[in-house]
Amino acid sequence: MPVILAIESSCDETSAAICADGVMLSNVIANQTIHEAYGGVVPELASRVHQQNIVPAVQQALLNAKVNKNDIDAVAFTRGPGLLGSLLVGVSFAKAFALAKNLPLIEVNHMQAHVLAHFIGDNKPRFPFLCLTVSGGHTQIVLVKDYFDMEVIGQTLDDAAGEAMDKTSKILGLPYPGGPLIDKYARLGNADAYKFPEPQIPGLDFSFSGLKTSILYFIRDNTARNPDFVQENLNDICASVEKRIATILLNKLEKAALEYNIQDIALAGGVSANTGLRLGLQALCAKRGWNAFIPKMEYCTDNAAMIAIAGYHKYLKGDFIGQDVAPLARMPF
Repeated sequence: MPVILAIESSCDETSAAICADGVMLSNVIANQTIHEAYGGVVPELASRVHQQNIVPAVQQALLNAKVNKNDIDAVAFTRGPGLLGSLLVGVSFAKAFALAKNLPLIEVNHMQAHVLAHFIGDNKPRFPFLCLTVSGGHTQIVLVKDYFDMEVIGQTLDDAAGEAMDKTSKILGLPYPGGPLIDKYARLGNADAYKFPEPQIPGLDFSFSGLKTSILYFIRDNTARNPDFVQENLNDICASVEKRIATILLNKLEKAALEYNIQDIALAGGVSANTGLRLGLQALCAKRGWNAFIPKMEYCTDNAAMIAIAGYHKYLKGDFIGQDVAPLARMPF
């Protein structure tokens, strides 16, 4: 029964988790509020806060799991992709812990781990399945043939869906992080109040840069006529933007599922916490007779539990890496 210590530090969440024989015993996430004042993640500040949080997060994960550090059989960690300074903190800690305890190291691709978060718990998709992975930095449709046999069949050509939400929140004057606030206000608004264009991108790829521009011009023009336009119509604007982003994503996902004849459809990544997108996927699958899989909220955003489950399956394969490993800001899928 292998006991895995997992470390995640790819962006601004410091997370540690413990899993035993594939069962999650703890998942501790330390968030960073320092970036709120800057309206986005400041890489240098993120790496410094990771240094402050990494040891307490691991200690708490061990306590919550009721596991002694001497019981650990391997250390899994996010190697990339992500912010290099942030990754360096997690990789360095994992290497030091493994070296001190003479344990094997397991590197994990952050984006693959988001997909494998669906194997935490009992409700698991069947291979092959499709996974729409959406976050602030990535938007991908992944054909998942096995635990580590994945193929990106569609991806954004420019901006990610999460970035489109974050930029929209900035345009609306909302504080960072804006994604959860758009979700909150969208629940109170009319999603059909305003119509935003859907990019006409061939195949299974996405584009969100044009949508961001159209939202910017929409707010600019309406505010010029009525300075209180955003304040008076915030809920409807958020609902309409959220609906357009969700339909862009789900229309491509539906096309991919039909093209590849896949009936198990999964959602992953930070934006998978968005209520409109979750409900949209469930409605699409209900209409088509497909099976929808969405992780629990705590496994949607960056977390070490997804690193732990990926590390567990790599442990079973004996897929280890040496102490000469270095973080990769850009890591091939």
